[in-house]
Amino acid sequence: MANIHVKAAEIGWLERLASRDTPLGRVDPRVKLITTLAFIVTVLSYGKYQIAALLPLAVYPLVLMVMGDVPARFLIRKLLIASPFAIFVGLFNPLLDRQPVLTLGSYPIAGGWVSYAAILLRFVLTVSAALAMMAGTGIYNICRGMERLGVPSVFTVQVLLLYRYLFVLMDEGLRMVRARALRSAGNRGMGLRVYGAMLGSLLLRTLDRAQRVHVAMCCRGFDGHVRTIQSLRLRGGDVVFLVGWLGLFVMLRLVDVAGLLGALLTGAGR
Repeated sequence: MANIHVKAAEIGWLERLASRDTPLGRVDPRVKLITTLAFIVTVLSYGKYQIAALLPLAVYPLVLMVMGDVPARFLIRKLLIASPFAIFVGLFNPLLDRQPVLTLGSYPIAGGWVSYAAILLRFVLTVSAALAMMAGTGIYNICRGMERLGVPSVFTVQVLLLYRYLFVLMDEGLRMVRARALRSAGNRGMGLRVYGAMLGSLLLRTLDRAQRVHVAMCCRGFDGHVRTIQSLRLRGGDVVFLVGWLGLFVMLRLVDVAGLLGALLTGAGR
């Protein structure tokens, strides 16, 4: 029961982060969506052995964190939760690619280890940027921005309703878990058979609740579009934000900034 309460509090805390008045929150959500998508495409466009060239791109998620006043502990915790996926994606790279591609001192390093490190670095950059953007924008503004950018309203409404009524589903599950705990003496009623019956009951209760919610929304004039009082409007600062970041991404992709800095430092050391 405590875990359900904790997860619900974490989801609500993400929306409370986005509701604050921050420099990132004042940027048009469409601009943030386009910029973050361009950042992800830029990160994925690098070769599998390019690690140093990716490092300068870390400036984007760091700036988003500062502009949105997003706690680093929040991002690190979410990255750790999602990290097993990235870890298992490239787990066999060191076994499949054993050709040395660089040397560290006198030790050769196989290409599989380099590509594995590049996968992990891409994961950290892209996921941290997406999380920082969400924490500084909010799911409601993100869905509004997606719809204004041409994403089908069927998709955006489904995402918004999924988030909005996730708390209802968690509350139903919490009440069932509490009822089971109160009716079980000792460890009785704690087996897999009971959990299977509970999942079936939760599905039926969820479907019934969804039908009642749908009828209530239709009675209130819902026609498949989520309307808000505030309208989106591009400002001069939004254009500067978009053009500035897109220009920086193009520059970092065309120019090996890490290599130039390394050559400069090496030359200075000599």
